[in-house]
Amino acid sequence: MSMTGLPIPDFLDARLLAYEEASIKTRRNGKPLVLGKKPQPESIILQSNDYLSISNHPQVLQAQIARLEQGGHEMVMSAVFLHEDSDKSLFEKAMARLVGFEHAILCQSGWAANVGIMQTIADQNTPVYIDFFTHMSLWEGVKTSGAPFYTFMHNDAAHLENLVKQHGQGIIVVDSLYSTTGDIAPLTEIIDIANRHNCLSLVDESHSLGTHGPRGAGLVASLGLTDRVHFITGSLAKAFAGRAGIILCSQRFAEYYPYAAYPAIFSSALLPHDIAGLSATLDVIINSDDRRKKLHDNALFFRNGLESLGYFLASQSQIISLEPGSEPQMEILRDALEDRNVFGSVFCAPATPKNRTLMRFSLNSDMEIDELQQVLDVCASIRDEVGMREWKSTKRKKT
Repeated sequence: MSMTGLPIPDFLDARLLAYEEASIKTRRNGKPLVLGKKPQPESIILQSNDYLSISNHPQVLQAQIARLEQGGHEMVMSAVFLHEDSDKSLFEKAMARLVGFEHAILCQSGWAANVGIMQTIADQNTPVYIDFFTHMSLWEGVKTSGAPFYTFMHNDAAHLENLVKQHGQGIIVVDSLYSTTGDIAPLTEIIDIANRHNCLSLVDESHSLGTHGPRGAGLVASLGLTDRVHFITGSLAKAFAGRAGIILCSQRFAEYYPYAAYPAIFSSALLPHDIAGLSATLDVIINSDDRRKKLHDNALFFRNGLESLGYFLASQSQIISLEPGSEPQMEILRDALEDRNVFGSVFCAPATPKNRTLMRFSLNSDMEIDELQQVLDVCASIRDEVGMREWKSTKRKKT
């Protein structure tokens, strides 16, 4: 029986029961796997995507407050009705200048950006070549488009090219920096393949915009590939610490997208105070070379420390994940860390394959070496308790 008094149909009841049996009743604490203990004030929390530690930057907060105090009637409507002199348009032009594209399209979220762009550039006659670990939002976009897709092995450019030779011209989709494992795509090789076979290229830079490249322009820019990539997408809820997404594209595509993409047509635009915050954040990020350096120094120190303890890492960035394997093994690792006041983010199905759970540590530029060393000391002390030496990832490192 539902809370409204209406009976729940059998098909929904069966789904709820299956979820409870698989994801709740099997857990030691009777909660979903991603939820362990509640952090305390003294806990070290490595969960936030605010990599440059600017979510509470006074310049950003003041911009939002000033826009709210300015008042006026805020139009709550789809962005298709906004004109070129809007705050949205000005921010888009500033983002395009930073990354080196003709234009940018501000979206409601990274998810909306990726689903919307795939819906508008792919169809049932367009093959899509997509890395196995590419973000779920792009997979959902492919599904929405109805396009045939071909998965290539993670970061395997040779496998990608073989697929393109078999199935022909299409769309190549990758992340620049992968959100689960923290490793970086071989972008130069992949873009070479795209251009050699006249394919369209799309790179999701959600976790590298702001943190990598000149003035935070991203990995594509840092590798000198900007003029060879068709589209960059990104979430502005990571280093930008906001609630939005972005598409970097040509002027011609920007004129087409808002009137063809369902997430753009059928969702309300961001409000002026949101855009004021993003504009101020962009100014902060452009002038944050010191924060970027601190972030990368922290990440290098932490990666080296974990590897010296025998942990297998794929990471080349500020996203650093341990791979215990099965969900029961993840529970043991999560509890061992949280018992010692260290909190990371549990990644499990559907974010990862069923038996390839990840404990993700997200670093930021505010962290000090002594905090990172404290986490390393915890990771050293729990190796036997969590069975680290028997993890498949550890054995993979040995071979």
